[in-house]
Amino acid sequence: MIDIYSSPNFETEFDPEVIERGKKVKLVIADVDGVLTDGSIYKAKDPATLGDIEFKQFSIVDGAGIALARLLDLHVAIISGRRSSATDARAKELKIEDVYNGSLNKMKPYEDLKSKYSLKDEDIAFIGDDIIDLNVMENVGAPIAVENAYHLVKDIAIYTTRLPGGQGAFRETIDWIAMCQGRYEEGIQLLKNSLLTK
Repeated sequence: MIDIYSSPNFETEFDPEVIERGKKVKLVIADVDGVLTDGSIYKAKDPATLGDIEFKQFSIVDGAGIALARLLDLHVAIISGRRSSATDARAKELKIEDVYNGSLNKMKPYEDLKSKYSLKDEDIAFIGDDIIDLNVMENVGAPIAVENAYHLVKDIAIYTTRLPGGQGAFRETIDWIAMCQGRYEEGIQLLKNSLLTK
């Protein structure tokens, strides 16, 4: 598996057509369970209401990836097949506006996003891990699989992350896209500079 960070010449590691597809990306859509999380769900009872409470583990590293994506003028969206208040809470914290929570048919929100941002299929990347993601991944210009993805997802991906879902795979995807676009160092400098204004 290619280490995108230590490769002396990124362009020689990937097929030119793959890099070209990465160059065109303007919108990055991510699945949640298994991509932004490790796929685990933790359930508990709220002692005050006796209702169910659901917890998910998200990666801080992926939050930095979302910040980097914004600095590189990439739109970020979430399409999750499973409705979850934990997903809503994390998306709100990260200021992700385009959140489709509980969409088993991911093509409907996908078409909404294409229309909203006036994009073509080739302008979009989707990060997925399972069969529910295949319909969208077969349409986007840059289908990306996480390391822990189902084999059919990896089969159609143009890039598979070294990191598994919930452990920095989203951030690695943004880094890979930035490298395809020749903007990785610029993005890191923008991110460093943005921290000086906090």
